[in-house]
Amino acid sequence: MIRGSSNPSMAAARAKSRKSSLIDRTRMRQLIQQTPEQLAASVADSGYRNEIDIYAARHTGSDLIEMALTHNLEKELASVMQFCSGRLKEQVRIYAGRFSYQNAKIVLRAISTEASIEEVTHAVLPEENEINASWIDMIRDSNTLAEAASAMRRLPLGKALSDIDEEADLSTYEDALDLHYFRSALSAVKGMDPSDRVLRNHLQMEIDHRNILNILEARNLGMSDEDLRSALIPGGRLISSNQLNSASTADSNGLLEMLRRFSGFDAAGLEEAMQESTRLRTLDPVVLWLHEREQKYLQRMSYLHPLSALPVINFISLKVKEVNNLRLIVRGVSAGLPAEVLEAHIL
Repeated sequence: MIRGSSNPSMAAARAKSRKSSLIDRTRMRQLIQQTPEQLAASVADSGYRNEIDIYAARHTGSDLIEMALTHNLEKELASVMQFCSGRLKEQVRIYAGRFSYQNAKIVLRAISTEASIEEVTHAVLPEENEINASWIDMIRDSNTLAEAASAMRRLPLGKALSDIDEEADLSTYEDALDLHYFRSALSAVKGMDPSDRVLRNHLQMEIDHRNILNILEARNLGMSDEDLRSALIPGGRLISSNQLNSASTADSNGLLEMLRRFSGFDAAGLEEAMQESTRLRTLDPVVLWLHEREQKYLQRMSYLHPLSALPVINFISLKVKEVNNLRLIVRGVSAGLPAEVLEAHIL
């Protein structure tokens, strides 16, 4: 039983206020035109000054900005959870819980690649952020993926890794984490109130999008049908659990035929993105197209259901989008990429 009453009106108002402070697309384009030195000052002035001050003693340049972005996002997530209560908080936690799974993947990847603690704390899990302490300890104390999985057994996501063979590779662990997150999230939104229903629809959309990308990536990489089948996630609407076996043997044309059966899905739009991906030899156009579809859905539903968890979840998704865009700009500017290339990849 969830104790305490929900506070959707207050939480939605606070989320709306924070949303208004996010960097808009026009400002993002302006940042692309700046030098690396100018970027640090501009990002600081855009709400990240406290975090940049924290890391300035140990980091410089793009590393400094990236650490500040990561820290700020984690602080923002914690703050959002604090101003939510009751059932609303549980619904927001369902969405925000994915970031723990991402940290678990970081730990597993660090061990798989034999990255040093110094490399990890310098790049992705800065030790200045106390939230990272337990994850860093797992890397320090584990020599194998199995040992890391054992260290995670007390976490809610630990069940996802408990039955994996000790000799399994990294992709097996990552697939298990993805499967566990979506299965747990869907199970938590079985109710029929609008927030549950719409959040469930969004999760199912994300599952479909993950599966679409998995199929396209598998065909590009020559992955076997069996390996692809193990990477597909059940629970979607466009590609139902009963269709996963068929989907694992489909090529891009077969995938489009499956999706054309749904009148509400813009198969022509996806096909155009796929053609652009073929031309550019990267799945980025498809990734951008799918991401925009998710954002439009969350935005529309948050307006239709203003007194629910959806405005808060929409803000979280937009905050993540801002951080990812800033990372892209910082890395791209530092690498000397043309402005038009960076602008084409902004979400």
